[in-house]
Amino acid sequence: MGSVRKASAWLGLVDDSDDERYYDDDYAEGPEPGDSWVTDPRVRVADQAAQDQGTRIATVTPDGFRDARGIGELFREGVPVIVNLTTMEPADAKRVVDFAAGLTFGLRGSIERVANRVFLLTPADYQIVSGEAQRSIGGFFNQS
Repeated sequence: MGSVRKASAWLGLVDDSDDERYYDDDYAEGPEPGDSWVTDPRVRVADQAAQDQGTRIATVTPDGFRDARGIGELFREGVPVIVNLTTMEPADAKRVVDFAAGLTFGLRGSIERVANRVFLLTPADYQIVSGEAQRSIGGFFNQS
């Protein structure tokens, strides 16, 4: 299907009956009860272990803007999320940062840049403690 035909079908100008990927029965039913939306099985194992302990922090390295949904779902559950955008194209990375900023604003959380193209999203009930105040007092290895 050509790009003009796809755009016309998306706008509803032509019938898109030959493209059945939008009418998948499994997708219409949704996930089974108790299943969480996970793309990597290793994440599911870590998630289950963290739920047993009651604390979780998620690290997400999105490939594109389509992975923003996973960031939003984790954050809505009250999980702090570290978003690593170093592997993304600059335009897509900007879209993810804009999405994350809106997400944190809407849920009264906060967003903080941890490193170049790495951000920490924290829900409202978390407090970020900076180590810079302790450095100014004098560290353990202060020899003066």
